[in-house]
Amino acid sequence: MRRWLPLLALFAAPLALFAAMVGVDRLFGAPGRGYDYVVGVALPPADGQAGLPKVLGPQDASRPLVVIDAGHGGKDPGAGTGALREKDLTLALATALRDELVKRGGIRVALTRDDDRFLVLGERLAIARRLGADLFISIHADSTGENAEASGASVYTLSDKGSSEAANKIAARENAADIVNGINLGGQSESVTSILVDLSQRESQTLSQQFANLILREGAGRIPFRERSEQSAAFAVLKAPDLPSVLFETGYISNSADADRLSSSQGQATFAAVTARAVQVFFARKRPV
Repeated sequence: MRRWLPLLALFAAPLALFAAMVGVDRLFGAPGRGYDYVVGVALPPADGQAGLPKVLGPQDASRPLVVIDAGHGGKDPGAGTGALREKDLTLALATALRDELVKRGGIRVALTRDDDRFLVLGERLAIARRLGADLFISIHADSTGENAEASGASVYTLSDKGSSEAANKIAARENAADIVNGINLGGQSESVTSILVDLSQRESQTLSQQFANLILREGAGRIPFRERSEQSAAFAVLKAPDLPSVLFETGYISNSADADRLSSSQGQATFAAVTARAVQVFFARKRPV
């Protein structure tokens, strides 16, 4: 019997050591003692889409959706210097328009950006298309060193050739937003390339022109327009063949009167009211809102 005791001790020792290790782990290895055994993974909301902005307004997918694009952002400040920069002004105007549309009801609305982030031009359109937008509004504020007296707003739709030399120059400046420090950040993926100009989609082009004219009509006497008619140019941000789109140059940030109007709470409220009314009329003509 005694001869089995050494053998029993030989097998019992590892078992006792293992049991001691398990006990120590249970006592000292719990979460909060330096070891985390549960990993939390944040999941997107059940009613949202990963990587896309939040849609505000009626929780009814049948209601029309407007995507508002605040031009520039992040490393691309746009026009202006010092305290007043285009990227900040466009975000304030986009936010004012979003809030006005939500207040009026009946229309869903989303912003391509709601903070100071950089988005390449293709991303802005991609957001609108992934959300299934019915209307796309890109907001900007121009600047010119050639004519300090230049002032007033303009509304642009897409064409492969600008309606004027000035329109071509403005489009060239805005399209360069993907080029920062001489580097083209836009890329040339197939999904972006497929969004290039396709004027065969005449219905979308016609709807874009109708909406631009509604802005001009609703803003008459309330917003000073540089051009009394809808303008056209090859803006990259408007190149979605299946989505009615306009680019709203709200004024010249280089003009003191325009800058004061657009940076004031009253000026932003007027812009929002005029554009929201145009949106309502636009959709009322297509379907009840």
